[in-house]
Amino acid sequence: MRLSTIAGTTATFASPVEVAYLVIAGGGGGGGGGSNTYGGGGGGGGGYRNSYASETSGRNSSTETPLTILTGELVTVTVGAGGAKKTQGSDSVFSTITSIGGGKGGTLTNGGSGGSGGAGHYNRSGASGTSNQGFDGGNGGYPNNAATGGGGGGAGSNGDNVASSAGTGGHGLDSAITGSTVGRAGGGGGGTEGLGTSARSGRDGGGNGSASGNGSSGSANRGGGGGGGGGNSGNGGSGGSGIVVLRYPNTFTLTLGAGLTGSTTTSGSEKITTITAGSDTVSWAVA
Repeated sequence: MRLSTIAGTTATFASPVEVAYLVIAGGGGGGGGGSNTYGGGGGGGGGYRNSYASETSGRNSSTETPLTILTGELVTVTVGAGGAKKTQGSDSVFSTITSIGGGKGGTLTNGGSGGSGGAGHYNRSGASGTSNQGFDGGNGGYPNNAATGGGGGGAGSNGDNVASSAGTGGHGLDSAITGSTVGRAGGGGGGTEGLGTSARSGRDGGGNGSASGNGSSGSANRGGGGGGGGGNSGNGGSGGSGIVVLRYPNTFTLTLGAGLTGSTTTSGSEKITTITAGSDTVSWAVA
C-alpha cells in the first residue's frame, strides 16, 4: 500500500505487483500393490505451469503471462501432495492458476489421466496428460509372458511404451526460477513381473520402477511420478509433492499464511519465495 494526502485527507491506494510463477502439482502414484498384481505402470508427473522469463511451460507450451496482484489482496496458494500408490496426485494452486495432479499408474489396467498421464500395465493403455501441463503415459505390455508397465508421462515428453522391458518415465522440464536450474515433473519408471524383463527408471524427480519389490517414490517438491511396483505384489511408489515458486520485485514484501511452509531469498532486484507445503493465503505489501 502507499499513502497520499489530498486536501488534508489521507487516502490509501493499492499498488500492482507483477508475479512470475512456477506451479507444479503432486505426481501420481505408481501402479502395483496387492496379491498377484505383477508389477505396475509408472505414475505421471504433476501438471506444470510456468511464467518465468521465456522458459517452457508444460507439454512444451509457450511461457505463460505473469499475474498482476494488488498489494493487500489475499491470494490462495496450495501445494499439492503426491499420490499414494495407484492414486492421482493433488492439484497445486496459485490464485487463478491450477496445475492438475499427475495420473496414477495402472495395475493390470489403463493408466489414469492427470497433469501428465499415468502409464498402462499389461497390454493396457497409458492415459492422456493435460493441454499446456504435461504429456501422456506409455502403454503397458506382455514381453516374455511378463506383465509389464509403461513409463509415466512427464511435463516434457511422453512416457515410453513397453518394448522388450518396462517403459522409462517421460522427461520433465528445467526451470531456473529459484536461481538454480532444476528438472521437475518427470514420469515414474515402469515396473514388471520379472521373468527376464527389466524395470526402468524415472526422470526429473520421477521414481524408479522395480522388477522384484516396491517402486521408489518421486522426489519431494519436484512433482515426479512414482515408480511401478515389481514382482508378484510390489507396491507402487508414491508421487513426489509439488511446489509453488513466486518471483517478484524486491520493492515488495510477501507474507505467508500460517498454513504454508516456505522461505524467501533475494536475487538482484527480485525476491523469490519458494512454498513447499500447505494451503493458505499470501499477500504483498510495499517494502
